[in-house]
Parts: sequence; structure tokens; C-alpha cells
Amino acid sequence: MKRLWLSVTAVLIASPAVAGGASDFMLVNGTSVPLTDLSITRAGSSDWKSLGPAPSAGARTSLKFKDPDCAFDIRANVQGAGQTTWTGVNLCGAKSVTLNRDGSAGAWVDYDQ
Repeated sequence: MKRLWLSVTAVLIASPAVAGGASDFMLVNGTSVPLTDLSITRAGSSDWKSLGPAPSAGARTSLKFKDPDCAFDIRANVQGAGQTTWTGVNLCGAKSVTLNRDGSAGAWVDYDQ
């Protein structure tokens, strides 16, 4: 039991950002087209909330955000492709999240910690 407690304590000390939840981050539009109707929800939920105006193609915007969870789904309308969802986006400790989309690879994010 003592060994388990030490393991749990070590994990919590090593990753303080996880314990604090998600907070403000920079969102980068890594697609080559405009995004509209940018929204967010906790991963797997259907309670979408607006994130405000989406950055234009290749641009970035700073978002004020605070939530005790880490995993989120981000959704936007992608010009020429329709509604796209980036699932399981980890916002704990993320300073910058780049939304990417490719016709053959689909949607993915890149992180700058």
C-alpha cells in the first residue's frame, strides 16, 4: 500500500498541469481555409459552447478558458469541408493548440507545450 501511495504521489508531483485542469491557450488555425462557428465541449459531451471568433487561415488567437477537465472536443465549420470535430484535445498544460485538417488524413491537432 505504501508503494502504491508513493507511486501516485510521484505522478501528481511530476504533472502539476493535469491536476489544475485546462486554462487559457493559444488557438492556431493550421488549415489553409477559414473556420467559422468555433465551439468546444468536454470530450464526449454534446453541450457545445462558443469559443468566439475563429482565427483566419494560418492565424492565431488567444482564448480565455478555464475548466477542471483536460479532454475536450473542438468543432468548427471548415470552408469547403463542412463541420469538422477535433476529438480528445488535451488542454491541460497546452500553451498552443493548432487545428489541422487534410482531405485524406482527416482532423488532428499539434501541441506546443
